[in-house]
Amino acid sequence: MSRPTRPRVAVVGAGWAGLAAAVTLADWVDLTVFEAGRVAGGRARRLAAPASEGVFDNGQHLLLGAYQHCLQLMRQVGANPDTLLWRVPQRLEMADEFCLTLPRLPAPLNQLAGWLGLRGLSWAERWAWLRALLHLRRQGFTVPATQTVAHWLAEQRQSARLVRCFWEPLVLAALNTPLAQASMQVLATVLRDGVAGPAAHSEMLMPKVDLSALFPEPALHWLRAQGHATRLANRVKSLLPDADGVTVDAERFDAVVLATAPQHLAALLPAAAQDWLAPVNKLGYQPIYTVYLRAQQPAALPQAWLGLAGEPWGQWVFDRQRCVGQAGWLAVVISGPGPHQALSAETLLQHTAAMLNRRFPDLRAQAEGRVIAEQRATFSCDAGMERIHPRSPWPRLVLAGDHVAGPYPATLEGAVRSGAHAAHILEKVLNC
Repeated sequence: MSRPTRPRVAVVGAGWAGLAAAVTLADWVDLTVFEAGRVAGGRARRLAAPASEGVFDNGQHLLLGAYQHCLQLMRQVGANPDTLLWRVPQRLEMADEFCLTLPRLPAPLNQLAGWLGLRGLSWAERWAWLRALLHLRRQGFTVPATQTVAHWLAEQRQSARLVRCFWEPLVLAALNTPLAQASMQVLATVLRDGVAGPAAHSEMLMPKVDLSALFPEPALHWLRAQGHATRLANRVKSLLPDADGVTVDAERFDAVVLATAPQHLAALLPAAAQDWLAPVNKLGYQPIYTVYLRAQQPAALPQAWLGLAGEPWGQWVFDRQRCVGQAGWLAVVISGPGPHQALSAETLLQHTAAMLNRRFPDLRAQAEGRVIAEQRATFSCDAGMERIHPRSPWPRLVLAGDHVAGPYPATLEGAVRSGAHAAHILEKVLNC
């Protein structure tokens, strides 16, 4: 007896959202994954570089223990998080100014110990910080959708120093959006899951490998082993959906998960999709620059990654040698808009090296390396923003991506959750 014909499904985009959708669908459909680039991973991937320089990513990504969907999918495709990720207690350290560590204790003891061990704040500031978090907990981590982080912080009487050393670095790291614009509700969700939840959820997970090797490439290998097609360097030009399926260029599929970057959606879809795409067309975007520098003594940094409060040329510095074994390299992250956007790569390298050497004289950072400028690294996670629903006007076309309606900002977990959700929507449509 021949096997029943399985639905043919295309996934357009092999970023983390698209691959999450593909892996979730793989057991019961025949898949074809399309990816315009030569390397999978979307906005969290490995970049091409000379072999002599090692491996560069298009940005730096930390995961949290709360990222359960990411971790589950990694395990499903044979990428063991226990060997591919460093797991350390959550630590927010701003060089020479502030340090918060949540030790490995059952919640909420880890949070109490973190509060007692806070460095760099007066007791009055500590109480103000604790009162703000307790207030948020009493509200069930729910605030008005239109409230900005800046407005909430003013209500909670957070000092300028507390804002500069804790809240601003946290918001830029999590939401990549200035405080005056950033959604307090989304930040509250991040705090609920990553700080106020079980102790294991607050732990920080640092990749030991490049970002493509962490999940995207294991996912592609796993999909191929299941008999599914993966087409890299294959840019889709148009999608024509109807009630019975979707034509991808000239190829017919029973359904499609569309998981490209949001700025590409309008060009792929017919005019009838424009009303549905209205929230996407209104999205703002925020940049992230990663400045890769050589250093003679990277171990001069007190830990593998460190915050730099109040600096225009970087909020975070990562020792790539201690993180992924890339000897002699540092990665400095500049989140959001700023004066760095008007500089040439050469000038930015000089400014960044000078900043690091001023802060850490033994580091001996050199003004040589490369600058990765992602002008649309994330959507702007603004208060009151409308996010697009994954269901399109055509039941067999669904959307996936970190910008799609969901509780999280532009994170790997948000992307993966969106991809899995899109797959579950299609499962109901195709099996009805």
